[in-house]
Amino acid sequence: MTNYYQSDEFKEFLEPQTDRTEWIQKKLLDSGIDSCVLKLGEQKHIYVKFPLSSYNPLFKIKTILVHYDRIGIGANDNSAAVYQVIKWAQKLNTQLDFHNIRIIFTDGEEIGFDSENKNFQGALGIASIFKRLGLTNDDIYAIDSCGRGDVLVVSSTGKNSGSKDFTKKFNNLYENTIELAKKSCPEKWVTIPVPYSDNASFVAMGIPAIAITLLPKTEATSYMRELQKNHNLNNDVVNRSETSKDILPLTWKMMHTDQDCIENLTIESWSVMENFLDALAKDKSLA
Repeated sequence: MTNYYQSDEFKEFLEPQTDRTEWIQKKLLDSGIDSCVLKLGEQKHIYVKFPLSSYNPLFKIKTILVHYDRIGIGANDNSAAVYQVIKWAQKLNTQLDFHNIRIIFTDGEEIGFDSENKNFQGALGIASIFKRLGLTNDDIYAIDSCGRGDVLVVSSTGKNSGSKDFTKKFNNLYENTIELAKKSCPEKWVTIPVPYSDNASFVAMGIPAIAITLLPKTEATSYMRELQKNHNLNNDVVNRSETSKDILPLTWKMMHTDQDCIENLTIESWSVMENFLDALAKDKSLA
């Protein structure tokens, strides 16, 4: 199995002096994929421009949000997922069939860290544009911290956080995501509450969005046991409460520390995400 995390290319992406906006756009362009920067305030979001033949209006658009800003080294949060999605985009660009995938590399997600108001997430500007343009029926996924572990995690965060119409749409997206997880990662997936990522901004705008992450099996199992013991922990985790910090998986505790480095990424995470993303591209739901 190829260890993409040990490639010179990925190591270059992690260098402190790397202009990550330019780097992402160059890697895309080297594979014939155009992109543009959507500048909203101080944030630079990168919109991937697949050809029109990649889309069929009869089927739902699947929007992928993957933040590329970081605190510290940020190998898992969120450089690994960015690299995974770039490689996936390169694969999608060679397909003859439509895939209906929209990819946005977002900036400013880390602004929301430790904030009492989850609406301060970096994708809020994008979510506002989606709502203003009436783009409220996409299947939206925030891909975050996917470089460590062998278990796909479908976040349950966001359920029952809006109107009846929102809840119905969210549940439909959630159930469809569970089915994709079952198909692509049989016996290697779980659904648990996960701290908000870019999905927070869309949920705040009344647009369903689900976070996807990874955990090592031992950490996922231990975390699920703690949640079963104390159901009040669900809200504490989502809102990053102090009371939840002790029971959080080690992978999450590493975020924003020197421990979020290449050495703590795991090679098996690549194939798990590759399988899920490929299944997502193949999934065709009527609009």
